[in-house]
Amino acid sequence: MKKIFLKIKYIIKYPLSRISPETKIGPGTKIKPFVYITGRVKIGRNCEIGPFSRIREISEIKDNVFIGHYVEIKNSTIGENTKVGHLAYLGDAILGKNINIGAGVITCNYDGKNKHQTIIEDNAFIGTNNSLVAPVRIGKNAYTAAGSIITEDVPAYALGIGRARQINKLNWVKKNKINE
Repeated sequence: MKKIFLKIKYIIKYPLSRISPETKIGPGTKIKPFVYITGRVKIGRNCEIGPFSRIREISEIKDNVFIGHYVEIKNSTIGENTKVGHLAYLGDAILGKNINIGAGVITCNYDGKNKHQTIIEDNAFIGTNNSLVAPVRIGKNAYTAAGSIITEDVPAYALGIGRARQINKLNWVKKNKINE
């Protein structure tokens, strides 16, 4: 299969992406198909963005960052060597270096009235399917467990777990005459 791409000022842009003229992109960066970048966005060197991702105004992506499929970033800074897995939303967030953001992670930055900030410090690991309810800070080298709703700060080197305990109600379907 033949790859089709354009080399523009030392970046690689695959077809079907849209990039605002205000956007600055460093050398060696790959912009995959169906990526939409709007407004004053700054992207560093040797990054990989997309496909199907959106980076919105006033965001900065530092060097060597990986942004996966279906990721949206708004008004955020993503530090060097950070990986943002697929199906994530990072709004009003500041991420340090060497962070792993698992699939399905969202920052819950809007309370219906005000926007709040999420801060994730260097070397943190954010588990899959986490909701980070801002304002919240994840400390240096901290982890969050998969499936967590994080509503309080997680200190450095700690593991944050925010899950409800599973309860199985035996014969619930039969008692409630569902699917009969």
